[in-house]
Amino acid sequence: MEINLLVGGPISEWPEALLKKDDDKIWVGADRGALRLIQNGIQPTIAIGDFDSSTKAEQDLIRENSKKVYTAKPEKDDTDTELALKIIFKSFQDISRINIFGATGGRIDHLLANLFFVLRKPFYEYADKIFIFDRFNTINFYRPGTYIIQKENDKKYLAFVPLTSVEKLSLIDEKYRLDKRDFKFPISLASNEFVGKKGSFSFVNGVVCVIQSKD
Repeated sequence: MEINLLVGGPISEWPEALLKKDDDKIWVGADRGALRLIQNGIQPTIAIGDFDSSTKAEQDLIRENSKKVYTAKPEKDDTDTELALKIIFKSFQDISRINIFGATGGRIDHLLANLFFVLRKPFYEYADKIFIFDRFNTINFYRPGTYIIQKENDKKYLAFVPLTSVEKLSLIDEKYRLDKRDFKFPISLASNEFVGKKGSFSFVNGVVCVIQSKD
C-alpha cells in the first residue's frame, strides 16, 4: 500500500505533478498540508496536526472535508511530520511506500528534523520505505546493505549523505567511486553522478540518505 503525505512546507517547492487528480491515491495531510489538499479538491483520508496556525474557518473546513481528523496539542514532542507518520504506521497495513511532500523549503530546523527522524524508533524500521520529494530533489533512506538505484530521467546529480557514522561505504559504479570508506560523523558526499541508468552502493553500519537532484 502506497501512502502520500503532504506537510506544510512552501507550495513553491512542490513537484509540478504533485496534486494530479487520482481517486485511487491515499492522501494524509499534516496540519496546513490537510488544508492545502482540500483547497486543491483532494479529500484527506486522515488530517493530523495541532492546527494552531489555521483560523477557525480553516479548521472547520478541515474537519468537514476529511474522513478522519486527529487533533494534537501545540506543545508536543513530535513534529507534525513525525506525528503524521506515527498515525500512518498505526492506521494502515502492508505499507510499501510513503511519499512525503512539503517537507523541504522554509525553516531549516524543520528540514533537518525531516531528514534525521529516520534515526529513531518507530521511523527507523520504515526508513527504506520513506521518500521525500520536492521540485528539485528526490530523497530516500537506506539501512545497511547492498543496493541498486535507478536514475530518474529528469535528475542529474547524485548525493550520498551518511546521517550517522557509517562503515565500509562503497560507491561501486558511480562517476566518483569509494571503496569501503568509513565516516565517523554525518557528511554530505555531494555532486556525484550516475554513469549509466543505474548505480550501486553498499555499507555495513549506519544510515545513508541518497538524494537525486537537478538545478
